[in-house]
Amino acid sequence: MEDKTATLHTKPGASLHISILNPRPKDQNPLSDILVVFLNGLALPCAAWSETVDHFLNLRNESNQPTPALLCYDRYGQGKSDSDPTDPPDTPYGHDARASVADLHQLLAQISHDELHRPVEDLRLILVCNSIGCALARLYAAEHPRRVEAYLFLDSMMANTDFVSIFPDPDQSGFDEGTLPEDVTADDLRHARAKFRQFFHPNVSNSEHLDRRQLRALLPRADGPALPDGPGGASPLLVVVGHDWDEFAEQCEGGSLSVPKAVINTYMNPTWGSYNEGLTRLVGTKREVKIARGCGHFIQKDDPAFVATEINTILNELEERKIAGS
Repeated sequence: MEDKTATLHTKPGASLHISILNPRPKDQNPLSDILVVFLNGLALPCAAWSETVDHFLNLRNESNQPTPALLCYDRYGQGKSDSDPTDPPDTPYGHDARASVADLHQLLAQISHDELHRPVEDLRLILVCNSIGCALARLYAAEHPRRVEAYLFLDSMMANTDFVSIFPDPDQSGFDEGTLPEDVTADDLRHARAKFRQFFHPNVSNSEHLDRRQLRALLPRADGPALPDGPGGASPLLVVVGHDWDEFAEQCEGGSLSVPKAVINTYMNPTWGSYNEGLTRLVGTKREVKIARGCGHFIQKDDPAFVATEINTILNELEERKIAGS
């Protein structure tokens, strides 16, 4: 991967950090029309994909298979990229998800022209996403149908929740503490609600200045709207991966949240599992949710080899589809 900076024509006052692999020679590469794009969550920059990329390249080399072009990048205000020049200076809220999607499309248009030497319309995109990156992928596909051929959702954020209301409110009128599981107390719920409000509520700002307050209105359902057809009019391939419930609960209890495992396993994990199940219905051919064993929310960090294998499998399946349809 080659590290570079890119300045979008639409935002000339700032630069984005990108990392790109452009295999050559193109005329001998049957995958020259594919671009794998890695979409970050809020917490980890594009550097967090480096081990996944290394594992993926090793898999392709070991099997003597060609490699498509790969693109990682830091959004504005993230990692090594500059802040978004359009963000107002006097508020913690800056650009929103729709602006990030527009930036992504502009970046892809410039990369395809400057680096891949073909129109962006001629590319088959594979979007590999973590957390809020999955939500951005859905919004991008809606804005630009017939561009994305496959998606790998790695523990998508639940875009339609405030995270706090997942846990019952013990201070609400009529709440009966006697209905709680024996290993969950009212104080546990108060603590969980306070912590998730502090860190994850859509009103909470972030260093990226990505405004999440409208995300629930943009993506109110996990199972819709359906992802549009990909290049050529075929239904896109979608693989949905969820975290390991026990590992995630362990990390929540042992980390800065300090929320008891029993609370996470009683309320958060089932809600997230249902959300992931809904995501599988975004395409016509439904698949089961895969669980990344031993992984918390940041699957690319906890098991980069697993993610690399999933990308490799997707790529091979797309090539089988192409051969079968030719």
